[in-house]
Amino acid sequence: MAKLLEVQNLQTQFFTSAGIVKAVDGITYDVDEGETVAVVGESGCGKSVSALSILRLIPDPPGRVVGGHIKFMDQDLATLSDEEMRKVRGNKIAMVFQEPMTSLNPVLTIGLQITETLQQHLGLSREDADERAFELLEKVGISDARRRLKQYPHHLSGGMRQRVMIALALSCNPKLIIADEPTTALDVTIQAQILELMKNLTRELGVALIVITHNLGVVARYADRVNVMYAGRIIESGTAEDIYHHPRHPYTLALLRSVPRMDLPRQAKLDPVQGQPPDLTKLDDGCAFRPRCNFATDKCKSSGPKLETVSDGHATACWHHDKLINALETA
Repeated sequence: MAKLLEVQNLQTQFFTSAGIVKAVDGITYDVDEGETVAVVGESGCGKSVSALSILRLIPDPPGRVVGGHIKFMDQDLATLSDEEMRKVRGNKIAMVFQEPMTSLNPVLTIGLQITETLQQHLGLSREDADERAFELLEKVGISDARRRLKQYPHHLSGGMRQRVMIALALSCNPKLIIADEPTTALDVTIQAQILELMKNLTRELGVALIVITHNLGVVARYADRVNVMYAGRIIESGTAEDIYHHPRHPYTLALLRSVPRMDLPRQAKLDPVQGQPPDLTKLDDGCAFRPRCNFATDKCKSSGPKLETVSDGHATACWHHDKLINALETA
């Protein structure tokens, strides 16, 4: 399968009065055409910043992409002018942002916000754009779509606003959609509906999807491959099956242990990840996870391991990954 997106050694930093924040510290991954890739990790690990870096939406100042390459459809996005990049955003690469109420314009109708995108990128007439907007709202499961086009974001529920965001993302037939925590602040029933809708639509239309989440349930059901991030770096990468059944990094294992499981007794207690994420302005050469890791040794202090392949399509950045092979089963 052809590579649609290739991120190579991406580095994004924020220059603040407290020091340089290495929000994304040399990540490398790719996305195939039609594939769903999940990026998982705690808040503050660099997930959203990595997505905004792809679209060149990092606010400058204080942020800046300081290194690496982002190759999309054999084109390096870093070399594009601002005008050329605007033609990529929303057209070839679309994004579903974390909170639709702050992403949608509160003083414009739903219809105007969708038709504006269609007219800008596809050059449709107002009549054709209106009809396309109606079709999109129906496709994402919004009832009485004609009336909804004339309403404002505050007239809609959270789930319906997120459906509008998905319709906006699909409006120009992109090759890639980036969904940044698409189910935040939604109840669990609506979360399932939104995720199922996104998965079905991307399969139907052949669109690749990057899902940014801290919800491992999303990973298990919807992702083909998973990148686990910690302190701005990818510390484990593999298929969803590998990540769930054969975790090879202590952080991945800790995330799995902190999630409720149906195959354990009801009395079983969750095991939360101990400690706090590190200060990204004070990272040293060692493994960033070692203060919270039960497997850490002196070797972890001296140097942080690079991602290395442990099996076909499965890589980890841990000096002691062999110790984790049976850790989940014996927990």
